[in-house]
Amino acid sequence: MSQFTTWGIVSTIIGKLPWTLCLSLIAFLGGAVVASLLTLLTTLGSRLADACVSMVIATIQSMPLLMLMFLCFFGLPLLQVNVSPLLAASVALIAFTAAFLTETWRAALKAVPRGQWEAAMASGMKHGDTLRVIVLPQAVRIATPGTVGFLVQVVKATALASIVGFMEITRAGTVLNNITYRPFLIFAIIGALYMAINLPISLLARRLERRFTFNN
Repeated sequence: MSQFTTWGIVSTIIGKLPWTLCLSLIAFLGGAVVASLLTLLTTLGSRLADACVSMVIATIQSMPLLMLMFLCFFGLPLLQVNVSPLLAASVALIAFTAAFLTETWRAALKAVPRGQWEAAMASGMKHGDTLRVIVLPQAVRIATPGTVGFLVQVVKATALASIVGFMEITRAGTVLNNITYRPFLIFAIIGALYMAINLPISLLARRLERRFTFNN
């Protein structure tokens, strides 16, 4: 029964920490790729493309993440897709991340004064060159603090993956609590781990925000 001592509980939960970090990275990087594509669609000047992107974002943001995970876990098998808890959680979190990052990045692009677009186009620059050389560098500076800060929300959201059976630190803690009946110890450890991950990210986001605001 050594695994149910205080140290045994701590080591068991910490042993699942890499899975929390792995899922966070999958969600954030996958969401960033999808958000990049959706954001680029909105720069084409097509009202239809912009409306479609807005509809996708509104649909995902209006749905609780927990419900989105359930839909992925129980809905993908209807499409003959073999769904593991990791896949279901990843798809739901990528969609969740992509929706919010797209909104953040679209706002950053719109924050660049329209006159800079017009001046570049008047000087003979093509749309793609204007976007790449003039607009994107400014938009990246505007969006970076919010993007880094949103990583905290992604890490915390991975806790919901326990609902579909993915064994990260929250799921491991729930299983241990059902065996040991030591909820305060177990969830204090889990809370401390989330704090250890998220506090440096939050501080980095605030530092970037101050730096970019000062430089502007």
